[in-house]
Amino acid sequence: MKLLPEKTVERLSQYRRVLQRELASGTEHIYSHELAKLLHITPVQVRRDIMLIGHSGTLRRGYNIADLIDLIGIIIDCSGQQKVAIIGIGDLGRALLNYLQGSRTKLQLSAVFDNNPDKIGTLYGGILCHNVEHLKKIIKRENVTIAILSVPPAYAVEIANKLTEAGILGILNYTPVSLDVKGAFLEQYDVITSLEKVAYFAKPVNAAIMHQEE
Repeated sequence: MKLLPEKTVERLSQYRRVLQRELASGTEHIYSHELAKLLHITPVQVRRDIMLIGHSGTLRRGYNIADLIDLIGIIIDCSGQQKVAIIGIGDLGRALLNYLQGSRTKLQLSAVFDNNPDKIGTLYGGILCHNVEHLKKIIKRENVTIAILSVPPAYAVEIANKLTEAGILGILNYTPVSLDVKGAFLEQYDVITSLEKVAYFAKPVNAAIMHQEE
C-alpha cells in the first residue's frame, strides 16, 4: 500500500473526529456535502479522500458513519498502541500531557523528560519525569516511537538529534526552531505562523471580502 499524502492523513483525522460527534448525536449516515460543510472544505475533496481509502457511499443515504470511522481507524492507526514521550514538561508540555491522557486514541504516553531538578523524579499524571540526560536509554528501553518536543528553542536541535539517535520515528515539534532530522517523520507546529495567518484573515478589509464570497 502506498503512503497517503500528508494533507489527506490530516483530513482523515479531522473527518473521524467530526464523524464521531455525529454518531454520538444519533446520526447514522452523512453525505459528502454535509461532511464538507462541517469542515469548511469542498465536497469534491471529501469524495476524493474517501475514495482514496477505498470507501464509497450510496446516492440514497451517503456514507455509513460507523463503517467510515472504523475504516479510517484501520488506515491511520497502528494495530497496537504507539508509545509517546514528551520532552519539556513546562506549561505547554503539561497541557499536552493532559490532552493525551484524556484522549481515546491508540497513543500511549509512556515517558516525560526535563532538565529542571525540581521536576525530575516528579509524577505528572502518573508518569515519572526523567532527566533528559537519560533520554536515549529510556526511549530505547520503553520502545517509544513518537516524541513531542516542547523545550526552549536553544535545546531543540540537540534534543532532536538525540531522539533520532535513540530510534524515534516521528517528532512533533512545538518549538519555533526549523529542524532538519533524518530517519524520522517531522511535523512542525508553528504557533506564530498560525496566529499571523488568523490575524491576516481577521483584518477588517479581508474579513469583508470573505463575507462577500460566502
